[in-house]
Amino acid sequence: MASMIFTDCSSSTTARLLPFRRSRIRGDGFFFNRRLVSPFHVRPLVPASLRTSPTVHSSPFATPVISASMAVESSAKIIDGKAVAKQIRDEITAEVSRMKEAIGVVPGLAVILVGDRKDSATYVRNKKKACESVGINSFEVHLPEDSSEQEVLKHISGFNDDPSVHGILVQLPLPSHMDEQSILNAVCIEKDVDGFHPLNIGRLAMRGREPLFVPCTPKGCIELLHRYGIEIKGKKAVVIGRSNIVGMPAALLLQREDATISIVHSRTKNPEVITREADIIISAVGQPNMVRGNWIKPGAVIIDVGINPVEDAKSSRGYRLVGDICYEEACKVASAITPVPGGVGPMTIAMLLSNSLSSAKRAHNFQ
Repeated sequence: MASMIFTDCSSSTTARLLPFRRSRIRGDGFFFNRRLVSPFHVRPLVPASLRTSPTVHSSPFATPVISASMAVESSAKIIDGKAVAKQIRDEITAEVSRMKEAIGVVPGLAVILVGDRKDSATYVRNKKKACESVGINSFEVHLPEDSSEQEVLKHISGFNDDPSVHGILVQLPLPSHMDEQSILNAVCIEKDVDGFHPLNIGRLAMRGREPLFVPCTPKGCIELLHRYGIEIKGKKAVVIGRSNIVGMPAALLLQREDATISIVHSRTKNPEVITREADIIISAVGQPNMVRGNWIKPGAVIIDVGINPVEDAKSSRGYRLVGDICYEEACKVASAITPVPGGVGPMTIAMLLSNSLSSAKRAHNFQ
């Protein structure tokens, strides 16, 4: 296994993996609470199929819980990211409306796009549509490829000072002549809905500290577990991949949930042995079908962040998208699993919208 290649993979970094080049989707942040992931109290989404399953525990004082260590009778339950994302958007729409009626403030999200990459432009357009769908104002700056770094910093500074803007995203990747880190660090922490500011990550890592924002894809992973009533506390969790975008913050979030964490990466010996011990697996490495069925403990819960193209002559596009987990094998062993596509992906922008709302609430002290 020493020759295994691990790469950084999420809906934010698929641009580095897909041959047709996709840009990063980045954006997430919220007022972090140890037990409450969404910015306002919500009823967990537990489909009827899970409520009637013998693997679900009921209590008059607790949300139904799926034990991550329970055996599977036939096939895994599907963790439907599309359905959860829709529920979150509906909740955000209601909160945006309530905020507007109460204090006359509408959350605002600004996106800065540099260059003419079609994939980046598509992602920016999708974010704009998502904002419109929930009533959040969107602001966009589109600069030419040969713009100077100072021009980008000027627009960031303007949005930092604009009280109608509550979140700022710089669409990645940036042109090669720009210092990505300097530009991202210029976004003020109160509007860093990406959640990658060093102070936010540092607070996430420290006990007793609360970050203003948490990176969106990891937040979406934990939100899926919460919404499906999947027990995390006391469970063994393995995160495959250690990127700053997904793996590292996902491990920190799981640790905050009182799981016992192992991280599998490119230098890990016998990764299948470690993974086989996990009650919960979050995989984000960008290797199609890397995790086989025999890597998985019976009854484990799997969150597959990977988005990888594989050739498929039957598809009109000539390829299909698969995750890091071999779905056909895993669904026979796991108790619950996210599909690819339709699992973690839809949660990314939903979490971005959630963070933009939370930022606006915090700025105006609105409960």
